[in-house]
Amino acid sequence: MLSKLSIAVVGAGITGLWQAYTHARAGHRVRLVEQSSEPFAACASRLAAAMIAPECEAEGAPAVVRDLGRESIVLWHKAYPGTIVNGTLVVAPPRDSSDLTRFEQMTERHEVVAAHRIAKLEPDLSGRFERGLFFPDEAHVVATEALEWLLCEGRTLGVATEFGQPFKPSGEDVAIDCRGIGARQDLPLLRGVRGERILIQSHDVGLSRPVRLLHPRQSIYIVPQGDGRYVIGASLLEREDDSPMTVKSALDLLGTAYALHPAFGEAAILDMGAGVRPAFPDNVPRALVEDGGRTIRVNGTYRHGFLLAPVLAQAVGGFLSDGRRDSPLFDSPRA
Repeated sequence: MLSKLSIAVVGAGITGLWQAYTHARAGHRVRLVEQSSEPFAACASRLAAAMIAPECEAEGAPAVVRDLGRESIVLWHKAYPGTIVNGTLVVAPPRDSSDLTRFEQMTERHEVVAAHRIAKLEPDLSGRFERGLFFPDEAHVVATEALEWLLCEGRTLGVATEFGQPFKPSGEDVAIDCRGIGARQDLPLLRGVRGERILIQSHDVGLSRPVRLLHPRQSIYIVPQGDGRYVIGASLLEREDDSPMTVKSALDLLGTAYALHPAFGEAAILDMGAGVRPAFPDNVPRALVEDGGRTIRVNGTYRHGFLLAPVLAQAVGGFLSDGRRDSPLFDSPRA
């Protein structure tokens, strides 16, 4: 590989922004191209709750997601000053204690916490739950703020940004395709998964960390965004449309938030949104090298975009440096 390369990164969601930022920091000449005219207007990343929660994700994700996610927390914390490492609290109503037990058995690096510890972690949840799980090493960011920081920092590092136009090669050594579901014609195994979330504001409930409520109707997470704002998410539907949220989905999410704390019933609804996330059959992202290394397709992040974008960028950086493919993210997806 050449010591310094000219690189085109296509797609300015969380995956593309981390690619551009990482390779610019390595001294490469980077051009970031995004088809939408306004930054983040069309990317699913803007709707993310942006939890960096590898331990909790292990409840339903392959071990590779957990293991690489642990590396991502370090990369986020090292790079982005807005990374909040307050951990994650998982709770369940007493009648659903078996769900909490199952979650405990399928995850690692947690503390089993009783009611008094829950009250100390989150005073506004005092007396509401008898038992929970606390994952102290997990983190979160505010999605839009992190996206804006990565874009700004990339520009400071010399990344040339082009919005509102399709990608046209300009003699670059490497093109890194991070278009998400927009790249499906080049990645036939890719599918779209609809994700839904609601943004609310309440000054009657104060949470300092993401809280996951295990609930038989709809398990949710509530993630603080500052100034009393919270993201409630997220429905995952095997559909590829980004049409407005249905009444049923909204009722499920809001009803479960109310079950966490009735004061959320008085919260203001600021926004409802849905986006389409790209996923391979096993829901693990990949960096696929084509054309002798001239094209690298980074895709399939599923619900793990913020969790795994840094390690995807790190893996591609290693390949660009000396041809390394030691990351499992270079494996080809299988149907």
